[in-house]
Amino acid sequence: MMSMSGSVWINVCESSADAYGALLMQELQRVSPGLRIMGMGGRAMRRQGLETVYRAEDLSLVGLTEVITALPRIAGYLREIKRLLRRERPGVLVLMDAPDFNFRLAREAHSLGIPVIYYIAPQVWAWRKSRIKFLQRFVHRVACIFPFEQDFFLRRGVVARYVGHPLLDLIPLPEMEHIAPQQNRVALLPGSRKKEIASLLPVFTDVAYKLSLKRPDLSLGIVQAPGVDSDFLKHHTRDLPCLEFVSPDERHSYLKSCSMALAVSGTITLECAILDVPAIVAYKVSWPSYLAGRMLIDVPYISMPNLILGKGIFPEFIQNRAKPEELLQAAGDWLDHPRRLTEVRQELTRVKDLLGKKTATRNTAEMIMQAMYAG
Repeated sequence: MMSMSGSVWINVCESSADAYGALLMQELQRVSPGLRIMGMGGRAMRRQGLETVYRAEDLSLVGLTEVITALPRIAGYLREIKRLLRRERPGVLVLMDAPDFNFRLAREAHSLGIPVIYYIAPQVWAWRKSRIKFLQRFVHRVACIFPFEQDFFLRRGVVARYVGHPLLDLIPLPEMEHIAPQQNRVALLPGSRKKEIASLLPVFTDVAYKLSLKRPDLSLGIVQAPGVDSDFLKHHTRDLPCLEFVSPDERHSYLKSCSMALAVSGTITLECAILDVPAIVAYKVSWPSYLAGRMLIDVPYISMPNLILGKGIFPEFIQNRAKPEELLQAAGDWLDHPRRLTEVRQELTRVKDLLGKKTATRNTAEMIMQAMYAG
């Protein structure tokens, strides 16, 4: 079959990156009407017209043991996508996060002469720095979403450019300027992965219940991430009269109205920072995954706002510390001392300044089109 050089393959393996993929598709379709976009994505990308090979939500895994049990299915996906890359020969392969899966596709594309753009790069500055050599050899360009990444990659021989963070494209900040935080409103943010939800949502709702016993006027909302089934959330939730469920479409305006949040570690902590919402961060995985991570991770914090600011502005409770008693104490301390919440919000204003302007989607689309038509 002839090469389909006028097409783009986008590979998204995480539901959390699906919204960014949909924005990128929208921009690519704007600058190149009729462009064929194939690949793997979530619900937002499918709504945007992705020719879907596999669904991102089928690979939203976390932790070593979870991945091991899914290995036969993952191997099947890889075989089929490699076969389709050989058949379709897209003009560019765009990879988003998920290096354990996407690196195998990068190697295949490189062998076929297909340029690879890595958008939302592997966090090799935090762990597994050996992957830098892979990026040097098999990736055409890295589109960095954090300002410190560009210098890190360039100094190590990886062609990289800071494009901005796509959350600034995704969150309609001007529409929310009128929303003020309500002192008695707290958000519960259990994330998008089933394993995380099953592990931490019962902890969050236990904390919520104990907080509400002392504060009868407390309003609590579980924010449903895109791609997460509401029945699955309810299955892992205590039945509390003060608890409501917030839909994905309302999550940003609701978060903006909260005085604070309990959040699983992940992209949602950066959303909190951009919306000026103080968050208490929790993270828990299987013990084999945790022990492996401790040996490999080389950063002082797990939440991105803390890494960007270089200080622990969001309290972090990892593994055996991610339990109701510790989270309750931290949340109660913030609610009892509103001035501390105000001080955290003042610190968070620096995060938006450091991330820059709303340019990530446009800049990445330009990088893709240049790679497609170079030479």
